[in-house]
Amino acid sequence: MKKNMRFSNLDRTATIQKMSKEHFDLVVIGGGITGGGIALDAASRGMKVALLEKDDFASGTSSKSTKLIHGGLRYLKQFDFWLVKEVGSERAIVHKLAPHLVLPEKMLLPLIEGGSYGKWLTSIGLKVYDILAQVTGDDKRQMLEKKEAMKLEPLLPKKILNGAGYYAEYRTDDARLTIENIKTSLQHGAQALNYAKVTDFLYENDKVAGVTVTDETTKKKFSIKSKYVISAAGPWVDELRSVNNSKKGKRLHLTKGVHLVFPRKKLPVKQSVYFDIPDGRMMFAIPRGKITYVGTTDTNFNLDKDNIKTDLADAIYLISAVNNMFPDINLEMEDIISSWAGLRPLIHEEGKSASELSRKDEIFTSDTGLVSIAGGKLTGYRKMAERVVNRIAKKMEEDYEIETPECTTDKIPLCGSDFKKFKHVKKYIEEIYTRIKEDGFSEYDAWYLVTNYGKQTETILDNYSKIKSEDISLRMILAEVQFSIDHEMTLNPMDFFIRRTGRLYFDIESVRDYMQPVLEEFKKAYNYDDAQTLAFKEKLEEELDSHSNFSLERA
Repeated sequence: MKKNMRFSNLDRTATIQKMSKEHFDLVVIGGGITGGGIALDAASRGMKVALLEKDDFASGTSSKSTKLIHGGLRYLKQFDFWLVKEVGSERAIVHKLAPHLVLPEKMLLPLIEGGSYGKWLTSIGLKVYDILAQVTGDDKRQMLEKKEAMKLEPLLPKKILNGAGYYAEYRTDDARLTIENIKTSLQHGAQALNYAKVTDFLYENDKVAGVTVTDETTKKKFSIKSKYVISAAGPWVDELRSVNNSKKGKRLHLTKGVHLVFPRKKLPVKQSVYFDIPDGRMMFAIPRGKITYVGTTDTNFNLDKDNIKTDLADAIYLISAVNNMFPDINLEMEDIISSWAGLRPLIHEEGKSASELSRKDEIFTSDTGLVSIAGGKLTGYRKMAERVVNRIAKKMEEDYEIETPECTTDKIPLCGSDFKKFKHVKKYIEEIYTRIKEDGFSEYDAWYLVTNYGKQTETILDNYSKIKSEDISLRMILAEVQFSIDHEMTLNPMDFFIRRTGRLYFDIESVRDYMQPVLEEFKKAYNYDDAQTLAFKEKLEEELDSHSNFSLERA
């Protein structure tokens, strides 16, 4: 396994100086999954790449999805066979690239009286799904009778259940998938910086030839020169098109998706369920470690893109849907322990509702050469990157007679993975558990480490062995903090608790329990003063509050 590369904001000044002096082939704006995928694709083909993100990596849409690498069964209903085929086949590829991070997850689709999916159509639909997505072996769909479905998920509504479809999907942590793509791009020579906001473009002969950047930590400006610029800024793509004076033709249509998190005991589904909502939409309930999360909503959004909240109406809608499908469950507002809300940057189509809009990606090129990519799904990130980098490769050949190799990202394992198959991941989890259980850790702790970090767990355990404390959980969390500061560009406790570990969503109590020592660790690492540390603490408390408490005022 390759040694972990240093990738740290402790080197920020040197990184900015280096970026300012060099001339890149490509600047990528946006450090979400699309930008991360583009950086890896372009760098692995030999291009000199700089990736810039105005906030933290994955802080926009790429930490707020349903966290599934899934084939988009519902797009069959819209006859979007091309999309189903592409994202369906991509699932297996992304699983192969990071089997510790993209985990097989069987999905149960209950068939209920008066529901959106009838037995015959579901059977055919899932069969088509299998064919389009080239599903093989045990992952092929099964149609279950009522009794079999109830055995798999006893919480289903017995009275109105007619059976179920049973098929394979994959579950991930979207923010970790993003950071591992970015870290893997570094191994191919890319450079990346978070908290670096692109505010303008440089031009030569009326063509985009670089960007002006504000370092958000100091508010100082610097410039980066490059042959080409790709904007993969998600919901912010149209803003950058405006800066470039090229916002015409198609535009973005933002919709909001909300997920709620419950303790596993309050919603003890045995496995993932994709079920009907009375209004005709579909929804997921997904068990994950200590919690079960449900989602999602799909409503038009035109407020502040940097401040997306779960409001009371969203929470009521999702709770009602769960209580409607699972008669023995009676969730209430106070059962919500966390939530997240994010935006989908879809392409606007006149007369279509939020749920009807296509999830296809589109590429726009302005007269000045700015290339923007928007739309698309988490699952299709690698193919989106391939399409847009192919365009840049073609331009490089036309403009500079430089030939660029074909895309090979389907064969590049992501950081943390040298697993050939998922069974090796399971074996490694057992091995880690054997090593840490003597200190008092649980099987969940071993699962958590491996499904977040893969083989990078070794570095964390090495850190752990050097930290002095009677509190083993504190030692482990500080070992993670140190790893994330040295190797994952973590600048503050929000980056750590929300995007590097998902703890704010999946283990919110650990955020409350270890907030203070984690704040101290950041203070020590970056020499933050008391005022800065207090500001981080207030921000973290605000995040804790806004993710778990909803009031009428916010609706």
